[in-house]
This record gives sequence, structure tokens and C-alpha cells, in this order.
Amino acid sequence: MPKLVWQVLALVVAAGMIGVWSPGHAQETPGAPVLVSWTTPASQARLIRSAHKADFFPLSNHFVGQDNKIFCGPTSVAIVLNALRPRHPDAPLTTHSLTSEDRAWMRPGSNPFLRKYTPHNVLTEETKTRLEVLGKPIVIDGKRQRDFGLQLRQLAQVFRAYDLAVTTRVVDAQADAARITRELAHNLATPDNFVVVNYARRALGQPGGGHISPLGAYDADSDSFLILDVNPTRAPWVWVRAADLIAAMRTFDTVENRGYLLVSEQ
Repeated sequence: MPKLVWQVLALVVAAGMIGVWSPGHAQETPGAPVLVSWTTPASQARLIRSAHKADFFPLSNHFVGQDNKIFCGPTSVAIVLNALRPRHPDAPLTTHSLTSEDRAWMRPGSNPFLRKYTPHNVLTEETKTRLEVLGKPIVIDGKRQRDFGLQLRQLAQVFRAYDLAVTTRVVDAQADAARITRELAHNLATPDNFVVVNYARRALGQPGGGHISPLGAYDADSDSFLILDVNPTRAPWVWVRAADLIAAMRTFDTVENRGYLLVSEQ
């Protein structure tokens, strides 16, 4: 082949490489978390091709955002409970957002559409109280101290108060990342059971501390999970690489590491 042709081909290849790595293209910094926002075309492509999205539709159908910065745990519980029991006759009567005139007019059970789980009625006598979640001191390791929100096992306790089957996975130093990814992906491909993750926002490059939200899907091609963030005004739903999510769960929270729950009916 003539020398000139080789030179032209070399220029074409070089131009292509420059195009791939130019500032106009997304570049991944090794080791840095890469979050793909829900509203991007890349996100849409991941959800469309995902074979592990059985949980996405029931969860999104019952999605609500938390209305204070502490209630990510109760909000996640309410979403999952409503996804499992969308018309459950024993769900508490939702009246917290009604006016006093509305409450005076209503009779218990008079409006079945208001019988649903909310972040404000899922806590029971078997769990931390609302005030304890908001910071009222409790006894931890023999000392009274503030314990805002819900730790992983406290979150599991709320689900068990509703007679649900709960598997608790603490992501410690010995936890195998490949096994975790397989277990989460299998759950997301199976109807009627859900994943709730407890992770550190800062480990994902987000502002804030510990956080709780359900997972909606897994995309094998990008090896990433869709977090249905229950505080979408602070952080949108995002796809996060499996390794990054696991690292964010492999962080310490008060008494032990964070992790995830697998939740279903008994």
C-alpha cells in the first residue's frame, strides 16, 4: 500500500481517537463514581434494554418523595409497602395532610382510597418512634444519644412489624462484590420482592450523609443499578456502577456497616 495511503489512514484513526477523548464526550476518571441521571438518553437506553426491572414499575407507581431530610427510611418503607399491598384493607387511614374540617367530616374507613401507607404512619410501637427518628435520644451501647433516621437493622425492624420477610445484608470488609451484584440483580428481575439500600451519599460524590432508597433496575451492559432516590429534589434518580454502590454501602454507620435489605411477603 502506498505510503500516502498509510499516512491518511493514520490521520483518520488519530482523528477518531481525538473525537472519542475530546471534552465533548463523557470521560470516566478511574476510581471516581460515575452517576448517570434519570433524565438522560443514556438512562432511557439502560432501562429499555434492562432484563432486571420487574421492581421498577410497581415502585414508580407508588413513589413519593420525602418531605423532610431525615425521613428517607420511612419514605422507602411506605413505597415498598404500597407496592406489595396497593389496596391492603389494614393499611392505616391517611389523615395527616387533611384539614381539621376534613377530619371532622370523615368516618374511619369512609374513603378506601385514603387507606395507604405513608412516611408518617409506617412507624409502630415495635419500631423507633417518629420523635426518635427525628433525633430524640435513645440508648445505644449503654449511652443515651441522638440517632437520627434509621440504621439498617432498625429499617428491617419496621418492615418486620408488617409481617414481611426481610433478609438483612451488612456489607462489611468480607462481603463479596460479585455475589452482591448477582443477588441484587436476581431480586430486581423477580416480581413481588424488593431491594432497599442504605449507603453513604458522599461515597458517590453526592452531598449529604447516610441515605436510604429502593433500587429500581439493573443494567448488565453497564453493570449499573438505578437508585430511585426518595429525595429527588436533592438528588435525582441515578444509575450508579455496581462497584460504586457496593463501596457506598461498605461504610460505617453508628454501630456497624451499612448494606441492603431484600423484602417480600412471607
